[in-house]
Amino acid sequence: MRVGVSGYYGFQNAGDEAILEAIVHEIKARGHEAVVFSHNPGETAQRYGVEAVKRTQPLEVWKALGTLDLLLSGGGGLLQDKTSSLSLWYYLTILGLARRRGKPVYVFNQSLGPLSKRGEQRVRRALRGVPCFFRDEGSLEYGRKLGLEVHLGADPALLLPPPPVEREPNMVVLVPKYGTEEATANLHKLADRLRVEGYEVVILALQPGFDEPVLEKFGSFTRELAWDPRRVSYLLAQAGYVISVRLHGAILAAAAGTPFAGIAYDPKVAGFCRDAGAVYVDLPGDPDLLASAVLTQRQPNWSAIETMKTRARSSFDQVLSSRPQGRVQRSR
Repeated sequence: MRVGVSGYYGFQNAGDEAILEAIVHEIKARGHEAVVFSHNPGETAQRYGVEAVKRTQPLEVWKALGTLDLLLSGGGGLLQDKTSSLSLWYYLTILGLARRRGKPVYVFNQSLGPLSKRGEQRVRRALRGVPCFFRDEGSLEYGRKLGLEVHLGADPALLLPPPPVEREPNMVVLVPKYGTEEATANLHKLADRLRVEGYEVVILALQPGFDEPVLEKFGSFTRELAWDPRRVSYLLAQAGYVISVRLHGAILAAAAGTPFAGIAYDPKVAGFCRDAGAVYVDLPGDPDLLASAVLTQRQPNWSAIETMKTRARSSFDQVLSSRPQGRVQRSR
């Protein structure tokens, strides 16, 4: 079976590349082929051993859709128009084109929102009759309110195996995000406090071409810029604790078994931390509360995280176990 994968891929964003790596692994593990719609198809094809198509070439996309057995839209935070209404239009258009070609389509382990009223209308119309797997409880409930066919999954990146690295309990990794200036300032206060307490603090940025300015704010600390999810996973598995503004700093820490806390610049961060039973604070982030989480080694709910991993595997089983013949079971 040829499985199309549409998302924010090929842009060297560590979180989205982690999602893609997990999706491709699960597709191949079930004996299927992945066809990825990518910004950089050459790099994607070489890195993941898949067929890749330029995501912005309409003729190539149309031809590729015709060769698929089904299309997965996601994972990630694609169904939102906070950053750009054009982005929402793009992903809904890919879904619509696949449906016009008679292909089964799934919204796959995404979050939902934030959406404007107009965005909600577009989503309702475009996703009528489409099985939607959402990765957090908040998105699931939002989808129900919009009248969508909803199922509870989880972020595929949770299924990435932790690398074989020895943990360093005294190492704390902080994951900032450019554009959240107040959070960056409070992360710096946190880093200063932790250094005084005797911790080794590492600043890890996850998106080249975007996060460089925020790294400049932490000149006296060990810093790294990495988009390769394997390198990111290595550093997070090595850490004794992770504090992350970015969603996949928290998700990859959870996958690695490293305790973590989040700064919720976006509802998807709060949604994941809430479902995982982890500490999180809203912007701009309280450095004293976060320092307390590190010093007292506040743990997430590891049982809940294992349940999320089980849901992620189950979502792949439901859509990939055989060529779709009918509907998947609706979440209640």
